[in-house]
Amino acid sequence: MARILITSAIPYINGIKHLGNLVGSQLPADLHARYHRARGNEVLFLCSTDEHGTPAELAAAKAGKPVADYCAEMHAVQADLAKGFCLSFDHFGRSSSPQNRRLTQYFAGRLADQGLIREVSERQVYSHADGRFLPDRYIEGTCPNCGYDRARGDQCENCTKQLDPTDLIDPRSAISGSTNLEVRETKHLYLRQSVLRPDLEAWIDTKTDWPILTTSIAKKWLNDGDGLQDRGITRDLDWGVPVKKGTEDWPGMEGKVFYVWFDAPIEYIASAAEWAEASNLTDSEWERWWRTDKGAEDVRYVQFMGKDNVPFHTLSFPATIMGSGDPWKLVDYIKSFNYLNYDGGQFSTSQGRGVFMDQALSILPADYWRWWLLSHVPESSDTEFTWENFQTNVNKDLADVLGNFVSRVTKFCRSKFGEAVPAGGADTPEAAALVADLTARVQQYQAHMDAIDIRKAAAELRAIWVVGNEYLQNAAPWTLYKTDPDAAAAVTRLALNLIGLYAALSQPFIPNASETLRQAMGLASLDWPEDVAAALTALSAGAPFTVPDVLFRKITDEEREGWQEQFAGQRG
Repeated sequence: MARILITSAIPYINGIKHLGNLVGSQLPADLHARYHRARGNEVLFLCSTDEHGTPAELAAAKAGKPVADYCAEMHAVQADLAKGFCLSFDHFGRSSSPQNRRLTQYFAGRLADQGLIREVSERQVYSHADGRFLPDRYIEGTCPNCGYDRARGDQCENCTKQLDPTDLIDPRSAISGSTNLEVRETKHLYLRQSVLRPDLEAWIDTKTDWPILTTSIAKKWLNDGDGLQDRGITRDLDWGVPVKKGTEDWPGMEGKVFYVWFDAPIEYIASAAEWAEASNLTDSEWERWWRTDKGAEDVRYVQFMGKDNVPFHTLSFPATIMGSGDPWKLVDYIKSFNYLNYDGGQFSTSQGRGVFMDQALSILPADYWRWWLLSHVPESSDTEFTWENFQTNVNKDLADVLGNFVSRVTKFCRSKFGEAVPAGGADTPEAAALVADLTARVQQYQAHMDAIDIRKAAAELRAIWVVGNEYLQNAAPWTLYKTDPDAAAAVTRLALNLIGLYAALSQPFIPNASETLRQAMGLASLDWPEDVAAALTALSAGAPFTVPDVLFRKITDEEREGWQEQFAGQRG
């Protein structure tokens, strides 16, 4: 039994996430977790909300709530939506947890002890009206490049040009709107990533199995310009992890917090500590996943994220772990994704463009979305969501192929043999050929799932569904019944067993439908078909079953047109 540690890039707290966020991290991570559990492996699947930093403060201020209250409410909302999409986290934590505070401060102390943190004097914008230094994103003004009047101090969202706050024309505070600003000197801590560049490069060079997307981004950041740069790890904010050197105060850093990019990845570790506490387990139970001196040397650690998160996970977070000098577990495999675009443009949380998780669940159950998103996951290039393609794939794959097979088999059996698996008849050469074909296909499906080639796995799963339909169509038990009822019974018995096989194989993709099929077939559990021939005899003659309601209904043209119009504008 293998041990698989899985983390998904943690979603930011400022609002409900859109489908592009979902398919770029959490959903494929859940597929991987469900698959390995089904194969009998020990899995720890962790995710959290990323709650610190400027956007959390701004979102809370916009909502008129204290930032701690706002984060608590949004964590509950995101946790509920995760359940709605059947995301099977072992723990869904919070980066504002006491565990993350302690670990972040601990790592900072260890890095300081190793000589990997330096103090830097900077000039930063100070707002007299707000009585505080303003981080880059707290400053708005007119972009000098395109003239957009709501550009932020770090980047113009309109033209995407990277900016410094002093570049802005007519800058103002994003908090109060005040233009009474001045540039003052302040001190911050920097992680000396540049010192660790040779170690990081040597480590990345060993990851020959990583996706090209992951390694190309990592090496670009390592080698572009002057190479890997030192990076600030503190900010002048009220909300965040207070700057300490372990448990000790850090002279000159009073009133500052750690920059969110520094504490957020540490939450991967902290969420395991949160899981242990919530499960009444000892520290050794989470440490065996994260410390190689406590048992984590045999853990395979897999991360899932969008391509924009790759630099932090291939360089900055590993630099934190390596630099600490402690035996922490480093990631083994990083599965990164391109972007899912929306109907000719981009999904955008800030602009409210696209379909968001709550909206998706309000119009169709989770499995419809899970299937389309995973079968179109943007692995090798960006993918575009269109309502026409969504309708076509749902109707063809889920309704016409899988749903129709289940309906035809169960209804035919009920009408001719009753609601029990029929006896009589011996398996035919056609049945043996089916078993051989399915055995090869299941092995190929497993190979794709092991390699986390998700689109190939989805295509193979659909092909497995098609094989059953072809067998049923060629065997035609409804015709055979007229001349040889026993032979028709044998075909029907095998087809009913195919439903159980499909339920087990499909569970990582469409868990709700698989559970419906498990219950309909009266199976105690969905055991992975390590032996396809044995799996196709799991339902013996006389075993009762029920005819399930429509497994997947078709999406009508009227519905598609209505949704296309409903989601054409911005979220209100």
